[in-house]
This record gives sequence, structure tokens and C-alpha cells, in this order.
Amino acid sequence: MLRAGGIAAAAIFVPGCMRQPLQSVSSLGTKPAPHVAPAAQPAAVAATAPAMPRVPGVSQALVERAMAARDANAGQLRQRDRIAIIDFTPASYRSRLALIDVANGRVDKLLVAHGIGSDPGHTAFLQRFSNDDGSEATCEGAFVASDYYVGQHGRSQRLVGLDPTNSNALARAIVIHAAWYANKDMLTTHGKLGRSQGCFAVGEAELQRVFDHLGEGALVYAAKG
Repeated sequence: MLRAGGIAAAAIFVPGCMRQPLQSVSSLGTKPAPHVAPAAQPAAVAATAPAMPRVPGVSQALVERAMAARDANAGQLRQRDRIAIIDFTPASYRSRLALIDVANGRVDKLLVAHGIGSDPGHTAFLQRFSNDDGSEATCEGAFVASDYYVGQHGRSQRLVGLDPTNSNALARAIVIHAAWYANKDMLTTHGKLGRSQGCFAVGEAELQRVFDHLGEGALVYAAKG
């Protein structure tokens, strides 16, 4: 589809995530005070973990799975106070990417595209996940947001899969990048987003917000609720 073209929505597809070269923050008074037994010291308050976040439009079961993945992979994560959950249950015209600040409960939701191999008929719904090389499909599971680079799609961030269902993510160049076909105006003109080749493509104006939230070392969890 050309940016200015009039091609039907069903044909929206732009190459997403191909392998590419990489380039690589007194007491008072005078009289003695009567003896008073010292007051009992309060028991030490045990450190408590932040409450389980609530994410509008995302099942609590999926949130709990993401938080469990964060805890299980603590040794792989540089930061645990911020995570991202991508719920691929709704269609691509819904805001499916949730940026979650676990410490204060703040949630921002953004649009995100899925892979052509996950939705061959371009229904706007993700039909299947795949970890296979060449599938052009989105893969599911827990990822750690890794380093940044500049490639075919401009500024991008690598994702390292932490589960058997996404173990090939790095080799497949499944990354976070911006794409015009993931911009909000696609909903006005076509009623849905375009598709990547498996990457988590977000709108061009939203990429920096995603980068700022994740940094290097936060958890990204992609699944269906």
C-alpha cells in the first residue's frame, strides 16, 4: 500500500521485521521524672510488594500471568517497576499495548500491530502465534527489552524471548519499532492497522514513549487473555 494510495484496507501490508545490518540513563522541669517503663517498640513493618496492577480492558488473569513471569525471570531483568503487557485478544483497532508502572499503578494504552502470518486474511484479529523462522507471525510469551539500534525501520529495540514460545525472537529480529501503518489515522481510513512481519510495531509518534517506559531490561509480555 502506498501512503497516498487508495488501495483497499484488506490489502494493507508493509514488510515489518526483516533481518538487517545493525548499528548499533528535655525533658522539662527540675524534679526527677518518675520511672516509666519504656514503651514497647513497634514491630518492624514488613516490606510489602505493590498491589497487583489493574489494567483496563485486560483480564486480571493475564495481568497475573505477566507479573508471575516478571518474578520468575527477575534475574534477567534490570528493572521490575515497569512492564508492558500486549493483549492480542482484541482487534488491532483497539489499544492492546499497556505500559504499566507497577509502583504507582499508572497505565498508558497504545495501538500495536501484529504480524501478517498471525492474520493472513487481514481480519484485524490475531489468529495464531508462531515462533517459527519465516512464519511472519507474532510470537507470544515473556520478553526482556534489550538494546536499541537503527535499522531498516529506523530506531528499534531488540527483544529477547524468555520462553519456548518465543525463543527465536532475537534470531528472527522480532523487535519494537515504529511504522506508519500502526498510526492512529489508519483507523479512520481503513478501520484497522496494517500488519508487520511479526514485530510489535507502534505508531510513529508513540515510539519514544515506549522506549522511555521500557528502558533496557524491562519485561514485555505478549499473549491472549
